[in-house]
Amino acid sequence: MTSPVKTNVCSTTIRPTPPSLSTSQTDQIFSKDFQCLPIPRRLRYDPDRPFNFGMLLNISFGIGATLVVANLYYCQPILIQLSASFHVTYDEVARIPTLVQAGFGIGLLFIAPLGDVLRRRQMILLLIALSTVLTIGLAITNNLLVFEITSFFIGLTSITPQIVVPLAADLAPPSRRGSAISIVLSGFLLGILLARVLSGIVANYTSWRVVYCVSIGTQSIVLGGAYMLLPDYPVQDRDLCYFEVFRSMVKYVVTEPLVGQIMAINWAASACYTNWWVTLTFLLSGPPYNYSTMIIGLFGLAGMLGVIVMPFMGRLVDRLVPWWSAIVSTILLLTFQAIQTGAGGTNVAAVVISCFGLDVFRQTQSVSLSTLLFSLSETARSRLNTLMIISIFLGQITGTSVGTHVFVEYGWRADSALSMAMFVFQLVVFIIRGPHCPGHRWFGYEGGLEFWRKPEQAIANNDPEIAGDSSLAVVTSEKRGAEGKDA
Repeated sequence: MTSPVKTNVCSTTIRPTPPSLSTSQTDQIFSKDFQCLPIPRRLRYDPDRPFNFGMLLNISFGIGATLVVANLYYCQPILIQLSASFHVTYDEVARIPTLVQAGFGIGLLFIAPLGDVLRRRQMILLLIALSTVLTIGLAITNNLLVFEITSFFIGLTSITPQIVVPLAADLAPPSRRGSAISIVLSGFLLGILLARVLSGIVANYTSWRVVYCVSIGTQSIVLGGAYMLLPDYPVQDRDLCYFEVFRSMVKYVVTEPLVGQIMAINWAASACYTNWWVTLTFLLSGPPYNYSTMIIGLFGLAGMLGVIVMPFMGRLVDRLVPWWSAIVSTILLLTFQAIQTGAGGTNVAAVVISCFGLDVFRQTQSVSLSTLLFSLSETARSRLNTLMIISIFLGQITGTSVGTHVFVEYGWRADSALSMAMFVFQLVVFIIRGPHCPGHRWFGYEGGLEFWRKPEQAIANNDPEIAGDSSLAVVTSEKRGAEGKDA
C-alpha cells in the first residue's frame, strides 16, 4: 500500500524556502505584533538572513516552558488549603486538577495546531498574556465556581510549550534538532517537578494565594522575555482554513505510514510510563516496603536526574539516525522493565535502578520519535506535534486504567510483565519499517540500515499538502552561524 505522496530529492548545501511559503509570504517582514506592538528589529524575519538558533535562545525556550507548564500543577499540592479556604469538601476541590487538565487537552487539540497557520510569536505572546491575567483571578477570588472556571481557561491557555517545540524544530538546523527538542522537553518536565515542590513549600509557610502571586510574577517575566527574545518566524501555511487543519491531520494518519507507526509506539510507551509511576505508589506503600508518602515522593528525584541527562541524550540523537536511537532506547526500556519484573517487589535497589532507567530512556525515545516525525514535513510540525501529544494522552488513559486494574487484581509482577509485553509490541511496530524506508512505504527496508547520520543528509519532503509542487524540497545540514543573526 502506498500513499499519494511523490518524493523528489536532490543534494545541495542550501536550504530553500519550503514550497508552501510563497514569495509574498517570506518577503513580508512584519514590524509590529497585533498591528500596534513594535517587534525588535533583530527579531524580524528576513529570508535572506535566517536566524541563528543558538544555545542561549534554546535554553530560553526551555526556561519559558518550565515556568508556563507549572500553571497546570500548582493546584495539586494545595487542595487541602483550597478546601479549607472555600469551605467545601475534598471531593469538590478534587475537580480543580481535572478541569485544568481538561482545558489543557482541549487547547492542545483545537489551538496548538494553529501554529502552522498563524504567526507563532503572536500566538505565544497572546497565550502567555491571557494566562497571566487569568492567574490574577485565581489569586483574588473567594468563589469556588469562579476558581474552577478560571482554572479551566488557564489550562486552555498554558499550551505554549507545545507551540514552542515545533518552533524550535523549525529554527534549529537538522544537525541540532534532537538536542534543541530535548532542551525544551527538559524544561517541560522540570516545570512539572518544580511546580509541585514550590507550591507545597510556599503554601505551607504562607498562603495558597501567594503561590498564584508568584505565578503571576514568573509569567510576567516569561512574557517580557518572549517579547525580547522570540523570533518572528513566518506562517507555514496561511492558505489553510481552520477546518482544513483537522482534515489534514486525519489525512496524515491515514496516508503517512510514519505517522501511524509513531502514534502507535507513543501510545504504548506512554501507557507503560504512566502505569509505572501510578502503580509505584501501590508497590512501595505495601509489604515488604511499607514506605511513608514522603519517602515514596523521594523516588520522584529519579525524574530530576532524567531532566539533567536528557539534553546529553539529545546530542546523541543528533548523531544517530533517529530510528536507531528510538530502537536502542526501547530495548533498554525493555531491559529495565525486566529488572523490575524480576526483583521490583523484593529488592528496593531494583526499583531505584528501574526508576532511573525507565525515566531517562523514555525521554530519549520521545526525543527520537519527535525528531523522526518532524522530518516528515517542514510546514505541518504543529499539527504533527498535536498528533503525537494525542497519542500520549491516550496512552496515559490506558496506562492508568489498565495498569491499576492488573496491579490490584494480579499483583506487581503481572503488571510489570504487561509493560514488558507492550515494549515488545513497540519493537515489533518499529521493525516493520527500516530506518531509511521511503515515506510512502508501509513495510520494507529500502535504503539500508545505516546507523550514523551523514554530515549532509537530504530529507525528502513527504508533505501530502505540497506534494504536487514542482519545487524541490531538500533539507541538508545548514551553515547558518556565519550568515545568520543572533536571536
